[in-house]
Amino acid sequence: MTAAPSTVTIRPLGTADPAAINTLLDEAFGVDRRRRTAYRIRDGMTALPALSFAAFDETERLIGSLQCWPVALDFQTPLVLVGPVAVVPDLQRGGVGRIMMTRMIEAAESTRADPLVLIGDPEYYGRFFGFEAHWTKDWSVPGPVERRRLLARVPEGLTLPATGHLGPRLHNPGL
Repeated sequence: MTAAPSTVTIRPLGTADPAAINTLLDEAFGVDRRRRTAYRIRDGMTALPALSFAAFDETERLIGSLQCWPVALDFQTPLVLVGPVAVVPDLQRGGVGRIMMTRMIEAAESTRADPLVLIGDPEYYGRFFGFEAHWTKDWSVPGPVERRRLLARVPEGLTLPATGHLGPRLHNPGL
């Protein structure tokens, strides 16, 4: 691991080269990443431009990407699936992912986006971003998942159904 660059610029994901994004995702998660449950949950969906970001270093090299997807619980309760959150391997744990997550949450709050869900480390995403497994403990997903890693971040005053199946959203809003 190398420390994060002194300058990290966050821009909409659409400003990054799609081939560079795919290379980054392969480097961060492996070429078999498409077999993961998260890919099944968002199958057929288009990433939400207003909530998807790219991180660049001072040389304009792509060093991170964060994608968000329209999904739903039982095709009725709209949610946003966060991820993948990818950082080039030699910069992982250097703060780039946290910068992108902070930007995405700010954008989600300012646009009053639907509640956020993700599959990730509860100690990290809970501590820094308020995600918790309380909401998701009895949800089903289209593939294997460690129950403790299926997390949601719900705006104050909202609630989510206790049960249901998480999958693609019938209507893709394309925020």
